[in-house]
Amino acid sequence: MADTPSRYPIPSRPHRVEEVIQKSRFITAASHAAGSEAARAFLASMRDEFPHATHHCWAFVAGPPGSTTSIGMSDDGEPHGTAGRPMLNALLHGGVGEIVAVCIRYFGGTKLGTGGLSRAYSGGVRLLLESLPTEEWVERVAFRVVVGYGAVDDLHRLLEENEAVVESKDFGENVEYRLAVPREHAETLAVAVAGITKGRGMVQPI
Repeated sequence: MADTPSRYPIPSRPHRVEEVIQKSRFITAASHAAGSEAARAFLASMRDEFPHATHHCWAFVAGPPGSTTSIGMSDDGEPHGTAGRPMLNALLHGGVGEIVAVCIRYFGGTKLGTGGLSRAYSGGVRLLLESLPTEEWVERVAFRVVVGYGAVDDLHRLLEENEAVVESKDFGENVEYRLAVPREHAETLAVAVAGITKGRGMVQPI
């Protein structure tokens, strides 16, 4: 089993696209969803915004891209397997994690058939993903680092090189930092701090 990725793209803000297919209006909207609760909250907001739509079909992947650990879907009254599943498959192969998609349909009077529905719903998600604004999610590990004042400049350079986020600093006899470090850099942090402080610095996981 592959390791869970420590960084991957997620939606940076809500986004939507719209199509008209055989007189039916399809509005596909997406947002960030780190869990099922956030996904269902976004679905509820779409139902409130489009209360008179014929269907509000949805799917979510609340984890890394392609992960099936936390997923959900619904056809919302469309024929079984023609909406939620195609949407979920498009999300699972879309390369974006922690995402929920809702497809709002206003029926235009022309039936699309099961194949047409599947293509419309999966196509809406793929179209949305083409223009979806994303940002990188990075798994971080928390550390407490204590160094002498003489090592501060070197430490700042080290932290920048390792994409560390400084959450707090405390100036006393020494300088104490609370850091959040990307997981892939965590194992090398203690070695690097020891190098710049000649072994006198302290690195402690929180």
